[in-house]
Amino acid sequence: SKREIKMRKLDSTKVRPLKSEQLLHIEDHDFALRPGFGGSPIPVGIDVQVESIDSISEVDMDFTMTLYLRHYWKDERLSFRSNKNKSMTFDGRLIKKIWVPDVFFVHSKRSFIHDTTVENIMLRVYPDGNVLFSLRITVSAMCFMDFSRFPLDTQNCSLELESYAYNEDDLMLYWKHGNKSLSTDEHISLSQFFIEEFSASSGLAFYSSTGWYNRLFINFALRRHIFFFVLQSYFPAMLMVMLSWVSFWIDRRAVPARVSLGITTVLTMSTIMTGVSASMPQVSYIKAVDVYLWISFLFVFLSVIEYAAVNYLTTIEERKQLKKRGKASGMYSMDAVQAMAFDGCFHDTDVDMDLTPFPDPCEENETRSSQTNISNADTPRLRRKRSLKGNVGRIILQNNHVIDTYSRIIFPSVYIVFNFFYWGLYM
Repeated sequence: SKREIKMRKLDSTKVRPLKSEQLLHIEDHDFALRPGFGGSPIPVGIDVQVESIDSISEVDMDFTMTLYLRHYWKDERLSFRSNKNKSMTFDGRLIKKIWVPDVFFVHSKRSFIHDTTVENIMLRVYPDGNVLFSLRITVSAMCFMDFSRFPLDTQNCSLELESYAYNEDDLMLYWKHGNKSLSTDEHISLSQFFIEEFSASSGLAFYSSTGWYNRLFINFALRRHIFFFVLQSYFPAMLMVMLSWVSFWIDRRAVPARVSLGITTVLTMSTIMTGVSASMPQVSYIKAVDVYLWISFLFVFLSVIEYAAVNYLTTIEERKQLKKRGKASGMYSMDAVQAMAFDGCFHDTDVDMDLTPFPDPCEENETRSSQTNISNADTPRLRRKRSLKGNVGRIILQNNHVIDTYSRIIFPSVYIVFNFFYWGLYM
């Protein structure tokens, strides 16, 4: 009746379909079901354009990528008549009313569709029912990294795509254009990595409760730039090792100089190692940088041990000489060896009579207490001081211990061999 028709027009719960929905006959079909339900699996083609790789995190073992994800499939329920055979393009508002593939990212941590200024979603429908569905997405996904060769490593990461609900009996995912389905922006670059290659591959994934699923892989290889780590870790470690060798050229009687130099280099190496470890995940295996820094630390530590051995052997030799000659001085409450250990001054009467390398303050005090007139220019001590002015280098070489002499050759030679072996193995 006319009254019933009028009541229907006034019913506010009924929303009149849009013109586009009328053209696509959306109200005439149940889009909760996939196209061709009950028949063969629907093929869904995928192609991806990578816009950027935003970050690579070694600590979290993940990467962040922004990409354009495009789906291609055919749904005859969306076919329409067109005299000019032109497609129709829609935004994200139509997506909720039709069937679309439920592709998700495996091992993803965070992901979102860009929505500035509106949702970055595009739907294009062709008269024969072919559909193009495009999204602009940023996704953070896991990358299982191996740091055994860090920082001389190459990391292989992949972004995996898969249907969440439809197994291979209902949906078949494939790369739309084969290897050419994956494209990248020419200006993609990273601060610490060089992108060696991008490749596309496919496979199957099995779940015990739901069956087999098609899975697509976006593979890319990242080779780390080594120059940053050479400046921040390797080069300072090399300098500290070489600085520790300076101790071999310092007179063995200069106890404060050699001890302080050894302790300083050890502490500096510890600081370098701590800085490198702070920026890395706490893995349970040894990294390549750990090998280099620990070996360098061992060289620095051995240089300190080397002087401890030199000092100990020197003390033993002096005690034997004093005991053999029986010339222990009675004017001190401690013998010459104890005095050197206390104040760092060398109290060997035999050396004073033979070659005295440096007129230190201890000798000057002893001279003042034993001589009343120091202005006598013909004393043997002053003549020796004048003769030493041009022979300081020769005297230092003669007064160094034999261990120092061998260390000047052995330490640099072994370190050079280690560097040659290290860089040849890991490069």
